[in-house]
Amino acid sequence: MTGRNTLISRFPYMRQDFAASLVVFLVALPLCVGVAVASGVPAELGLVTGIVGGLVTGLMRGSSLQVSGPAAGMTVLVFEAVKEFGLPVLGVIVLAAGAIQVAMGLLKLGRYFRAISVSVVEGMLAGIGLVLIAGQLYPALAAKAPDSGLGKIAGLPGALRDALGDGTGLSSLAVAAGTVAVLLLWKHAPAGVRTVPGPLAAVGLATLAALALDLPVATVQVQGLLGSIQPPPLSAFGELAGVGVLGTVVAFTLIASAESLFSAAAVDRLHPGPRTAYDKELIAQGTGNAVCGLLGALPMTAVIVRSAANVQAGARTKASRVLHGVWLLLFAALLPGVLAWIPVPALAGILIHSGAKLVPVRALAGLWREQRGEALVLAVTAVSIVAVSMFEGVLIGLALAVVKTAWEASHVKLEVIDKGAGPVDALLSGNATFLRLPKILDSLESLPQDRPVRLDLSGLHHLDHACRTALENWAARHSAAGTEPVKVTAAQAA
Repeated sequence: MTGRNTLISRFPYMRQDFAASLVVFLVALPLCVGVAVASGVPAELGLVTGIVGGLVTGLMRGSSLQVSGPAAGMTVLVFEAVKEFGLPVLGVIVLAAGAIQVAMGLLKLGRYFRAISVSVVEGMLAGIGLVLIAGQLYPALAAKAPDSGLGKIAGLPGALRDALGDGTGLSSLAVAAGTVAVLLLWKHAPAGVRTVPGPLAAVGLATLAALALDLPVATVQVQGLLGSIQPPPLSAFGELAGVGVLGTVVAFTLIASAESLFSAAAVDRLHPGPRTAYDKELIAQGTGNAVCGLLGALPMTAVIVRSAANVQAGARTKASRVLHGVWLLLFAALLPGVLAWIPVPALAGILIHSGAKLVPVRALAGLWREQRGEALVLAVTAVSIVAVSMFEGVLIGLALAVVKTAWEASHVKLEVIDKGAGPVDALLSGNATFLRLPKILDSLESLPQDRPVRLDLSGLHHLDHACRTALENWAARHSAAGTEPVKVTAAQAA
């Protein structure tokens, strides 16, 4: 009895954490496998990343209730990296990204990720969601997906037409559609039934249907846990000298870090417990990614679906996420053959549903009514990711957000006082930048050429070099018309 009391005193919330860990495990299992298959890597590598997320990142400080693992938001980028550089180099990329995350955490840069435009992050997730949906519709139709995002979208009508005339395609489409239907309707099931997480129920029912009806659908290819782990060879590290690989490392780092820290902020709103230490969380995420890279596995991020399930299941400490890693490890070690029964179109249905949740249709409509500039940044980022690629799309979104902010910050007012005789007074106030230069010059050039002008710049808080030069040139031109030289009152020091 004394030993039990000691255990309870050391782990007062073990019962709640144990129950929550089982729920998170059941949510994470189909998602880990689905993300791996969609990323073009062995299914077991998704489990490896989930295990590391529980046993390594889960033990570290940062966000106590946030759960890490392979994320749907990284699927498109990982697939492109594997296709372009190969699976061995993926481990190097993930390891390098993890090392950078640890360095940023040590330099206390984690908090600055909160300064990234929310519209860019939501646009990034929306673009990922669109590409993910388009890409996963092909395995749902038993078809081969084109390489580019635009190609995937353009090829869908033809793939659907071919699938409708083929027994295998129709079977795959039925399994995928049934999976999505279960996910959508699961919230209406009786409370007792809903104790089984929706993703697990959807995949389980799809697997049973495929087996019972002997449907001609593709199933997950299984290699075994140890067979799938392939640490990157030393020769693969030489690829870091390439610009393409370095750009992918940067993309992995920024996107994984932003997604994890934004997820942490969302999870903090779900519970009254300790708040996230952003720098420590970045170190934890980086450490986990470094281990995943050494094992040749997928990159990890904090995943809001698993984290929310953890909180809602009553977790109180980080023990729940560590235990979920234990259950994933036991499953991968003892029951890997079960994966071979899972239909690929069922996993496609899971990811199509996940991709749809990444596209904030309602939020975008509200944003368009209230802040059209932010809505434009979100939409342009998403479309750029679909049309070009993940990395370039995010850069385009960030550049547009910076330009939008600069435009909004450069408010300038020109007040003209003309009493009908004598000099004309022109008073500039606010922030005069090159973005507002056309408006300023149009107003000044419309002033009477035959009247002296007094230009008062003392109300300006900021005057950039482009504006200063343009005003000096305008003053020279106006004075050359035969009138008195323009009298300029200097601006405040910037």
